[in-house]
Amino acid sequence: VQLQASGGGLVQAGGSLRLSCAASGRTFSNYGMSWFRQAPGKERDIVAAISRSGGSTYYADSVKGRFTISRDNAKNTVYLQMNSLKPEDTAVYYCAAGGAYNGAIYITAGDMRYWGKGTLVTVSS
Repeated sequence: VQLQASGGGLVQAGGSLRLSCAASGRTFSNYGMSWFRQAPGKERDIVAAISRSGGSTYYADSVKGRFTISRDNAKNTVYLQMNSLKPEDTAVYYCAAGGAYNGAIYITAGDMRYWGKGTLVTVSS
């Protein structure tokens, strides 16, 4: 599956952005989807994940209450709504497709099957 992330940009602290990740090539609804991020000099970390149907979600502690992951299987797209952004949210954000187990959440980079090119989010103080 091919993944294309978009929606990154420069925003002031406290602002909001909505990232989108459009999928093509295979049946999107067969995959649990996740968002990761990587700040300069740091490892790639999980941000949020969602199961195939959207019925289960996961959030890293650092983004709980501020970010929301969702998906529209009819549009082959997964979203990440980011509110109350902080300078420490600055990173390249990647969407990724995990496995096909129904209801499963994929939060480990090594478990992801497909990756999109990242989109840069910069939060100024």
